[in-house]
Amino acid sequence: MTTGPTELPPPGPGRLRLLSYNIRSLRDDRHALVRVIRACEPDIVCIQESPRYWRPQGRAAWLARETGTVVLSGGGRIAAGPLLLGRLAVDVLAVHDRLLPKTRGLHARGFAGALVRVAGSVPFSVTSCHLSLDPDERYGQFGMLLDRLRTAGPGVVAGDFNEHPDGPGWRLLAERLQDGHLAAPWGGEFTSVPDNPYQRIDAVFATPDVRVLACGVPHGLPGVTDADLRAATDHLPVLAVLELPTG
Repeated sequence: MTTGPTELPPPGPGRLRLLSYNIRSLRDDRHALVRVIRACEPDIVCIQESPRYWRPQGRAAWLARETGTVVLSGGGRIAAGPLLLGRLAVDVLAVHDRLLPKTRGLHARGFAGALVRVAGSVPFSVTSCHLSLDPDERYGQFGMLLDRLRTAGPGVVAGDFNEHPDGPGWRLLAERLQDGHLAAPWGGEFTSVPDNPYQRIDAVFATPDVRVLACGVPHGLPGVTDADLRAATDHLPVLAVLELPTG
């Protein structure tokens, strides 16, 4: 299902294009992935499942170079997969990566985070996350995301939450933060799977002081083709246009 206007709001003071994308460790069509990211023209990219093992730093650097961005934080084993990329114009004030407590037998999880600023905006936090498949562990990770935002001022959390909007952790987050696609629906709703999207498990959330102008899967955006979306990875991306407080 596609909703909202076909055109995205134009750039402006404090405005930010943020893309969230699970790239499945670059195991699929990398060139299709690069084309999708470039077509979205993001200022910041919240990556999930960046390569963690074989040459993770080099592969993250390749993705940044090919998409016209630089590595801001996370990646590899530092944050257990989440990665932040951004344009050179994004000013990084601090890095707040975190490796989360691990339940025995489950995958390691982490947050890639940074305090950043774009032209015209006040400093704000950005966190990329990929939450657990285990319901109990995942609920605790939702709480950790909220803890990161309690004293951080304006903030954005984006990622693969491995939960539907009616889940307890998602509802916990949505009680305190804006669910971007509900606040300003644009593009497509469902993010998995690309061949036949039927569920929304990827999202962008923002604190109440951030204005969400548009948010959704970028179906029909110039340069984003259905063929590339199917070939790039096993998730669909979420693109958001946000307006940060200025000052």
